[in-house]
Amino acid sequence: MPTSEKPAPFATKRDMPDIGLRFSPLKLNGGIGQVEKWDEPAIKSRAGRLATAAVFVWTAPVLAGEVLATYQAKGAAPTSYSIVDHAHLRAGHMRELFDAFRREVLALDPCVNEEFLKLYVAYKAESNFVDVVPQVSALRLTLNVGFAEISDPKGVCKDVSGLGRWGNGDVELRLKSFEELPYVIGLVRQSLERQLGNVE
Repeated sequence: MPTSEKPAPFATKRDMPDIGLRFSPLKLNGGIGQVEKWDEPAIKSRAGRLATAAVFVWTAPVLAGEVLATYQAKGAAPTSYSIVDHAHLRAGHMRELFDAFRREVLALDPCVNEEFLKLYVAYKAESNFVDVVPQVSALRLTLNVGFAEISDPKGVCKDVSGLGRWGNGDVELRLKSFEELPYVIGLVRQSLERQLGNVE
């Protein structure tokens, strides 16, 4: 039921016997019993005292650097890579050889896509059919085809089935010069055609 009674003045609340703010056992109310007037300056003054006390009551934890490191956000890994992420492809002979190689591979079929990854470059149709690991003096290629399925009259391919390598497939070879490019592209074409089902 509504009442028209006005709230008791601050001095009354402060000085009520046994229950007034002057007699409060709560440390949080310390000092209010000595305040003459409860106004904005008094409220701000109390807030300042409480803030100072809070810093000592709820101190920040002191943790060793290695403990903190476990909980700190790690730098985000790049979501995509490009040719500049491969040091051996930034300039010089390997860059020129790679540019010639990629032109030939991308021209093999309209479905061929190129994807730069952290450690190699993938060429794929349905999936990777050749992966390129740029090295100082060669492009190391991995063909995604069984070693017994590749026709390699010059014997430049190596069976790497069961060996840990960057790239997909069992056939590895190296491209070092422009003179080797036509033959190497012929081998790459075989891997693509097997993936596309164009092999009798």
